[in-house]
Amino acid sequence: MAGSRRKARIVALQALYEIDTTKHKPDDVVKVQSAEAELTEENTTFVQELISGVVANRAKIDENIRRFASSWPLEQLSVIDRNILRLAIFEILFDNKVSLKVSINEAVELAKAFGSDNSAKFVNGVLGSVSTLVENTKGE
Repeated sequence: MAGSRRKARIVALQALYEIDTTKHKPDDVVKVQSAEAELTEENTTFVQELISGVVANRAKIDENIRRFASSWPLEQLSVIDRNILRLAIFEILFDNKVSLKVSINEAVELAKAFGSDNSAKFVNGVLGSVSTLVENTKGE
């Protein structure tokens, strides 16, 4: 199950990358990317939920990236790092279907696979800071 979910997250990342760098419509991108990856219906639905969630909450997600990666202007982050963070922050702050640890781990693995040499450390650091929002709200 974890392997198929990771494959779905990879497809979601690829879709977010395409959406971020082109004017393609999210629904069209998800259909094409999911078909090319030969995802199961369940994982295609998972990708659609991730993409629609990131798109719907993008302003709030980007606000968190700006807050917790303040040394790096959002526009200057690599497209990969920016969209790995968007995906993970959506899962951490809005989706709540997987644990915080799983969300961060999956994002770090995506960063290792697709980012630069420093991406995994950067993503882990930003998400560690974002996770304090979740931990603080649980304590209230």
